[in-house]
Amino acid sequence: MFALAQNTSRQKDIAEVIFRNGWDYAKGLITNSKSDEPRLPSPEVLRNILVELGPVFVKLGQLLSTRPDLLPGKYVDALTALQARVSPVDWIEVENLIKQELGQPIEQVFSKIEQEAIAAGSIGQVHQAILLDGTKVALKVQRPGIEAIVIQDMAILKNLAELASLTDFGKDFDIVALAEEFSTALIAELDFTSEANYTERLQQNLNNSRWIDPQQIAVPKVYWNITTTKLLTIEWLEGKPILQAEIPTKKNGKDFNTLRREATTIIFRSFFQQIYVDGFFHADPHPGNIFYLDDGRVAFLDCGMIGRLDPRTQQILTEMLLAVVDLDAQRCAQLTIELAEAGQPVSIDRLTSDYDQMLRKYFNLSIAEINFSEVFYEILQLSRDNRIRLPSNMGLYAKTLANLEGVARSFDPEINLLNQVKPLISDLLRRQLLGSNPTETLLRTALDLKSLSLRSPRMADVLLDRLTSETLKWNFSIRELDVLRLTLDDSANRLSFSILVGSLIMGAAIISSNASTNQLSILSNTLFAFASLLGMWLIIIILQSGRLRQ
Repeated sequence: MFALAQNTSRQKDIAEVIFRNGWDYAKGLITNSKSDEPRLPSPEVLRNILVELGPVFVKLGQLLSTRPDLLPGKYVDALTALQARVSPVDWIEVENLIKQELGQPIEQVFSKIEQEAIAAGSIGQVHQAILLDGTKVALKVQRPGIEAIVIQDMAILKNLAELASLTDFGKDFDIVALAEEFSTALIAELDFTSEANYTERLQQNLNNSRWIDPQQIAVPKVYWNITTTKLLTIEWLEGKPILQAEIPTKKNGKDFNTLRREATTIIFRSFFQQIYVDGFFHADPHPGNIFYLDDGRVAFLDCGMIGRLDPRTQQILTEMLLAVVDLDAQRCAQLTIELAEAGQPVSIDRLTSDYDQMLRKYFNLSIAEINFSEVFYEILQLSRDNRIRLPSNMGLYAKTLANLEGVARSFDPEINLLNQVKPLISDLLRRQLLGSNPTETLLRTALDLKSLSLRSPRMADVLLDRLTSETLKWNFSIRELDVLRLTLDDSANRLSFSILVGSLIMGAAIISSNASTNQLSILSNTLFAFASLLGMWLIIIILQSGRLRQ
């Protein structure tokens, strides 16, 4: 079934890595010497395997870390900080790719490019550069040859997906379809124009914010004239990662604590807008992607991974947030079922009980003491335990909240997500009720009411006509109704039969007590014998059915 140890040298490399890292089940499967219950490797072994398999599988691991709806927390934690052990590509190769993408000599576009990369990842590496007009830019260059490696490894990924499909995890989820989903995401990352579009859209959304001052936030400008599928040129922003930033002790009359609190408020409110209003959010807010700039602004970098939420999901998640605050287990269960993919059998009673047990530990805590990212991770765990499959964007949503809250708490230990966004809740609910344009929403509602009022008399007339002509039919179905009907019929038949037997016995007794001739005695004995035989037959049938209570 699997060909990991056959054919190409790359497949042999994969098999060797699995053997070397001790994934016992996979080793047995490859050598046809093990038939134990399939299982995934430990989080540490899985991480080591992905690192040794190279940049493509490291990227796969990073994508898996954004799916806490699929993987238990220990796997997500192990894969979150996963980084490829890759060195920057030699400058000569990078230079050739830049020339090829620009279609002209580098000197005609850049006055200088730093040959040493300031960052190197599995897909690309970043160089600082200066345009001819003196503007500093960040130049992200795709690793030469990475496209061919991605295509090759994605072809092999199906074999690994089939291997994982035999595990407990694979039994609950369509693992082959997930492999295809991840492959599509990886291939999409090879097109840097997508990241450029995401960056520009995020900038536009935050510039139109009602909850934060656009002057206090920064998203780098994209230089489209020198951006291609393998080359991304964006504005260089002077600053440091948020956890390494040196905040002034005093600036513009504000002390250190005030400046720090303002920064965390900007971060929380900007993401609150992205998630609950725009439905388009930066899905990788780790400490290296949030900068505190020298001029005091907060910047968001690296928009290669984004999440999307439709209005219905946004509304459900808002209600879920409020239900958690109210510790309402029943409402949480109902909302989880609303989020779930259609067609899944779910026990609402068991789910409610699980929520009640989960929320019980928060009964004596204040809102400031609740870690909401952990709460949503627990919600995903409850969904997995109850075999509920949630949309993939729920994983990105929970992971984004976790990263965001982790960064903010490290930067400002006393900060709390809900306290920061509480003033925005009423405005958010109003927007979800009336939309971004209340006048347009009211007009649309008025049109719907007018249409309903025009149709109502006709619908009422049809209903009354059918009632008076006895042609009204109700179409509904009850599961296993036929089985219930047969059971009731069987019980009624046995009851009638029992009454008949009892009547024969009583009749025989009456005749016997008043018998004055031999003929009447013979008749009573005959009736009694016949009734006894029928009674014995009924008892045998009931015993054979195993349902004495019928």
